[in-house]
Amino acid sequence: MIYCVRTTIDLPGPLLQNAKRRAAERGVTLSVVVEDALRSQSAAKASKSDDPFHLHTVRGRLVKPDLDLDRTSELLVRDDEAEFTRGKK
Repeated sequence: MIYCVRTTIDLPGPLLQNAKRRAAERGVTLSVVVEDALRSQSAAKASKSDDPFHLHTVRGRLVKPDLDLDRTSELLVRDDEAEFTRGKK
């Protein structure tokens, strides 16, 4: 069973006017236009998530075994240290 729920949303004026114009052209309510747009957006998002995921890995000198990847701030500190010590040599 599908339940319809009433809610309030804020839209920019030009977007609302465009949606009302589109509803009038199609001979439907504003609710139908908004519902169609939301369904279309949801379908587009779902199809994008089906793209295959490729994990890229590296070996050798790029890997730093002492680096804690759970602490992203450590990555920033190391980047800063590398950048600012590069010019002092």
